[in-house]
Amino acid sequence: MPEFTLRKTAIFIEDIHHDGGPAPEQPRRRGAIAALVKNPFAGGYTDDLQSAMEDLKPLGLMMTDRLIEAMGGMAGIDGYGKAAMAGERGELEHTALWHVPGGYAMRARLGEAKAIVPSAMKQGGPGTRIDVPLGHINAAYVRSHFDAMEVGLADGPRADELLFILAMARGRRIHDRMGGLSLAEVIGEDGLR
Repeated sequence: MPEFTLRKTAIFIEDIHHDGGPAPEQPRRRGAIAALVKNPFAGGYTDDLQSAMEDLKPLGLMMTDRLIEAMGGMAGIDGYGKAAMAGERGELEHTALWHVPGGYAMRARLGEAKAIVPSAMKQGGPGTRIDVPLGHINAAYVRSHFDAMEVGLADGPRADELLFILAMARGRRIHDRMGGLSLAEVIGEDGLR
């Protein structure tokens, strides 16, 4: 069983009060939680990585719970996304370890979330930032919720670390007006519409 020793977590909350034009009735909230963990696969090649996703599920659940708390509770959370970054001794495939644990955790806690959890992966060192894509939790075609939140940590990921990120949003983009599937039209059966 690989060891993903947790070095630190950080939480980011943004309340967007204005973005030109008329002020919105309510600010839009975006939040992210980042965790730096030791990469047990750094510096070598391991053929079987998939089994390690199970070991990361508790981390995903802990991060999800902390982010929901920081967001002020589950009510109204209607957007989510995830990202991962490998340090220089890791490989891009190591970031794919986050697909199941990150997505599973948010779906488990947010209830009827049906849409695929948007994801981004890359390699980088300390201070490298990544755009975490956001989409609607029940219908991927809801254009008003297409967004991204830039996240990074000054001291990671180190060469032998992985940076795992979960992000959530409450509400659509301020002044969205690009059409597409509206919230009122969401059926929520297949995760697309």
